[in-house]
Amino acid sequence: MRHALTNCTLYTGTAVLPQHALLLRDERIEAVLPSTDLPADIPRTDARGLNVAPGLIDLQIYGGGGVLFSVEPTVEVLAGLQQAILRQGTTRFLATMPTNSPAMMRAALEAANAFCQQSPYGLLGIHLEGPYINPIKKGAHQAEFIKAPTTSEVTDLLNLSQGALRIMTMAPEVATPEVVQLLREAGVVLSAGHSDATYAQATAGFRQGFTAATHLFNAMSPLGSREPGMVGAVYDAESAHASIIADGQHCDFAAIRISKKIMGERLFLITDAVEESTQGAYRFRRDGERFVDELGTLAGSALTLMQAVQNCVQHVGLSLAESLRMATLYPARVIHQDHELGLLQAHYLADLCLFDDAFAVKGTMLQGDLQWH
Repeated sequence: MRHALTNCTLYTGTAVLPQHALLLRDERIEAVLPSTDLPADIPRTDARGLNVAPGLIDLQIYGGGGVLFSVEPTVEVLAGLQQAILRQGTTRFLATMPTNSPAMMRAALEAANAFCQQSPYGLLGIHLEGPYINPIKKGAHQAEFIKAPTTSEVTDLLNLSQGALRIMTMAPEVATPEVVQLLREAGVVLSAGHSDATYAQATAGFRQGFTAATHLFNAMSPLGSREPGMVGAVYDAESAHASIIADGQHCDFAAIRISKKIMGERLFLITDAVEESTQGAYRFRRDGERFVDELGTLAGSALTLMQAVQNCVQHVGLSLAESLRMATLYPARVIHQDHELGLLQAHYLADLCLFDDAFAVKGTMLQGDLQWH
């Protein structure tokens, strides 16, 4: 069905367009045009003077809305998580499983496949953060589950995933060329993280096939004058994107500003959001604006992606348009979905986030289906 969304300011990803409209046909955008150019017979939906941007994309989230996928990887939890983050403006996400037992990793992949059969929109797949990481930089990850990768185990994971595995966070210094090749051939994005790699090791990883880095600064070897470490390698590798948690807890806002100047469009936003838990391998409690584990180790954020956008505007000093791109277009590029996600333009999927000038999300559209909140 053709219809139009009017009375809004569009943040298309390439321009800011007041007094424009989105012409929609079924699940896709047909055109972006001045409201005065709309055909008179087109049904219209009033966007209530709100800002309209592409739906936000979170490539690393564990929980929200009272559910925690990393502790209970089920279809029901995925449904609860999706409903919670839709209300926050996030239309696409990767449910994330941290370093855990083989059974839990399998359960995460199986749940994703089952969920996508029932509800094919929203969930992009699974991000496995581990278990192939460096124990020196484990952070809140459970040491008992950390292991070295083998081609046989990775092959089994890929066979089980049926394409559900989209990103794997791995320490470059533990990755073998054979494992890297297996994952790349399967279309999995390799993200360097929880790593104590030297600059040389990290740079070799990016040359070998890593194309991203997980939560810049956190759980990785720092930038130093004599050893630039993982952070230096990320800055230096023109092919490498990096996620960052813009909550003021995981890294200072000045560090985000400096990194943005160096990396430009290669820096993108994630939430790394968790929920409180008293069971399973990962037990979290809220500590102000963050979550910590039983030892008090920083374990995850209490962030929404729209709050991350707001922080980039108000505390990092970025424009709203660029802050939105960090939560839409740039993550879409990381997972090679920027041909239909992350922009408001013809032929793209009609995934939208509608929010006011105070960054309050008032509505979301997922593939043409508008929900007011």
